[in-house]
Amino acid sequence: MSHTPEPARKVLLLNGPNLNLLGTRDPAQYGTTTLAEIEARVVALGEELGVEVVCAQRNGEGDLVDLIHGARGWAGVVMNPGAYAHYSIALRDAVDAVEAPVVEIHISNIYAREAFRHTSVTAPVAAGYIAGCGTFGYELGLRAVLQRDQERRGG
Repeated sequence: MSHTPEPARKVLLLNGPNLNLLGTRDPAQYGTTTLAEIEARVVALGEELGVEVVCAQRNGEGDLVDLIHGARGWAGVVMNPGAYAHYSIALRDAVDAVEAPVVEIHISNIYAREAFRHTSVTAPVAAGYIAGCGTFGYELGLRAVLQRDQERRGG
């Protein structure tokens, strides 16, 4: 018999536009690790840490907003918003509206890239921010979300 964790023991691993192409898209910038490989690593770490990691990737802004809304009451969200980080007020408002901590991650160091990438409109409302650590940032993000959730719950 399988036990389904309580909603608070779930974390959403959310990836935005074009991240489904990881492994083949601009390997010099993003490496050769695929999204499926990243998800498998984070799910395994979640199991070690006693949380269920639910993975999702969407290219559409509204789909990402809906998924964030769906994570209300969960332990948190690890989110790589991709390019939406730089201009999506809708995504920013969704992050701001949920009580679950959201940790924003980026594989590359956005400050070492084009000037238009130097600003994230979602980061100011996120509980944490990780950039430039490669795909390992996803695992750091999971640990950070769980730490923020524990702090939020007074633990």
